[in-house]
Amino acid sequence: MATTLYLTESDVEKILTMPDALRVVEDAFQELGRRAAINRPRQRVRVASGVLHVMSAGLPMRGYVGFKYYTAFESRTRFWFHLIDAHTGDLLAVMQADRLGQQRTGAASGVATKYLARADASVVGIIGAGWQAESQLQAVCLARSIRVIKCYSRDAPRRNAFAQKMSAPLKVEVRAVERAEDAARDSDIVITATNARDPVLLGEWLAPGAHVNAVGANRVRAREMDDQTLARSAFVCVDSLEQAKIEAGDLIAPIERGVSSWARVRELGEVVVGKTSGRMERDDITLFKSLGVALEDVAVGAWVYERAREHKIGRAIVL
Repeated sequence: MATTLYLTESDVEKILTMPDALRVVEDAFQELGRRAAINRPRQRVRVASGVLHVMSAGLPMRGYVGFKYYTAFESRTRFWFHLIDAHTGDLLAVMQADRLGQQRTGAASGVATKYLARADASVVGIIGAGWQAESQLQAVCLARSIRVIKCYSRDAPRRNAFAQKMSAPLKVEVRAVERAEDAARDSDIVITATNARDPVLLGEWLAPGAHVNAVGANRVRAREMDDQTLARSAFVCVDSLEQAKIEAGDLIAPIERGVSSWARVRELGEVVVGKTSGRMERDDITLFKSLGVALEDVAVGAWVYERAREHKIGRAIVL
């Protein structure tokens, strides 16, 4: 009888590091860029008390398909990932997926930074000081030699605590600043990692040559960037164009008003495999709009599963 490996958040944390997530997610985007991987947009089921989100994808060359689902209700949000054998249909693993999601989201921004930010980028400005902001900085600091990070959150004690918490593990000076503008101005890399419904980043704040990772808004009625951010961006890419057309409010609203067009928006996988060049000039502003795609979950989840089996982590269960 086939068994399924069950992994808790603690098990995942024992295995998964950002360098691993960064490498695995880059490989997944290579597969997507070659059209050798399958990604389906997020599906949402809304009920009176909350939302069920379901995301599925496949890496046929590696022998895996899988899906993540998460429930966002008033009491809490729960994340689960299921990994399936692409040849037999056997359920290989079930794992709690909060940490997995955090790390893969940061890793996607790290990949975008590797391919789109200027090689000498050293100053980061981040708007947002929550759970996702941590992995964003971890990944960006692996992609570039960062010397200063400026962080802003509307909650002053929170941004101060975040700066203090992140300085030592990143081995980078992290400064709390008093305005979102202070974080963005004169920064080589600007990150938005918020739950804002209205723009927190204005295009007029961006320095020539800046790269933007916008990761917070994945609903059609939510935005982190104003129209000018998109208008000033010489190159724009997303993790999934199909998904962006459904839920990227940062792009949908300004494109509908003629600020830009979908023809200008490329996929990160195309950049990774060299189908499109990305940054052309030093002073170009580049933009990565991250939505968080299922392929990232399948790639990282499969890697965690393989390491868990290798190191005998987790518990075998019979379903």
